[in-house]
Amino acid sequence: MNPFLDHLQPYPFERLRALTQGLVPSASHRPVNLSIGEPKHPTPALVQQAWRADLSGLSAYPATAGSEALKKAMVQWLERRYSLKGLDPQRHVLPVNGSREALFAFAQTVVDPLHRPIVAAPNPFYQIYEGAAILAGGKVQLLPQFPEQQFRCQWDQVPAQVWDQCSLLFVCSPGNPTGAVMDLDEWRQVFELSDRHGFVIASDECYSEIYFDESRPPLGGLQAAQLLGRDFTRLVSFTSLSKRSNCPGMRSGFVAGDPEILKKFLLYRTYHGSAMNLVVQQASIAAWSDEAHVVENRRAYKAKFDAVMPILSPVLETGWPDASFYVWGRVPDGDDVRLTLDLLTRRNVQVLPGSFLARDQADAQGRLRNPGQGFIRIALVEPLEACVEGASRIADLIRKGA
Repeated sequence: MNPFLDHLQPYPFERLRALTQGLVPSASHRPVNLSIGEPKHPTPALVQQAWRADLSGLSAYPATAGSEALKKAMVQWLERRYSLKGLDPQRHVLPVNGSREALFAFAQTVVDPLHRPIVAAPNPFYQIYEGAAILAGGKVQLLPQFPEQQFRCQWDQVPAQVWDQCSLLFVCSPGNPTGAVMDLDEWRQVFELSDRHGFVIASDECYSEIYFDESRPPLGGLQAAQLLGRDFTRLVSFTSLSKRSNCPGMRSGFVAGDPEILKKFLLYRTYHGSAMNLVVQQASIAAWSDEAHVVENRRAYKAKFDAVMPILSPVLETGWPDASFYVWGRVPDGDDVRLTLDLLTRRNVQVLPGSFLARDQADAQGRLRNPGQGFIRIALVEPLEACVEGASRIADLIRKGA
């Protein structure tokens, strides 16, 4: 057996199931699950129609590189969304079966466990980064994002020897769980570090299309590169239809960026057996080619935040995220696990403890701390009424303390 498997830690939701095993949810409340970031809005009709229109693709092996029509639709979306110039569908994009699969596989392609073993990632973080690094034979280096740092990486505080040994840096913007978006100055710092030390940047942007001001979409990594007058050297971005178009079951997305890295990634994927189903490809073309359903999706999420933030902000000291559908709230007494358990047993509301999304690290004073401890993550994915009801129960429990 692969010995690296023994180094994997339980996934946050496995830990949550173990934590709540044997507990009896409050029988006087109907269940409200705000713990998992799984989109619940309906899949757009145009995507469903494209799926049903032609099933002949089920009888053919798809090419790993994807169809010409799909790659063209992806490039056209990038050009519309980020005002990018000079993209070549043959060189700059590659279809993937959702961002999670691609993030994991990318580490297997990029990481050099013998000469540059470090894989760096933010903390709190999406746990796929850690697992991908471990199974690629890499050494995980978490970059702490403490509350007093507004949950942002302090790039200038990372020792140079870490970067010298780094093969791959994962960044997540908009971030999970905090919803923070990297600005142009932060991207400039990351690019300068990559130029100086030679590591690859994997930019996880799966929440990029869930934001609240139509005039201010989140900045993307490829967009930041062009704004700074650079090409995509050592930069690959990851995006998905799961959140943007409410298609989590399709497992469809793409990667874009450095053509030399994508050439190697395609080689890996050819052996990996990860080609996208042709029926999924035609449905994906329909999704990438339409923005009206995405605007409506954002409107529905904004309506939820409009409704729940006045309820939650006074008790969880939280503000609106820059983007994404998560509320990242501070627990009054700092015990995120106890509040999670109390919400289940006394109000039948499920949330995720912030400490389950992070690892212990030393802070600036040398104290060992978990950056996510004392916070809970609330996913506003259920219908508006359920989100409001869940938020009201959370506020009621915290105020009453019982």
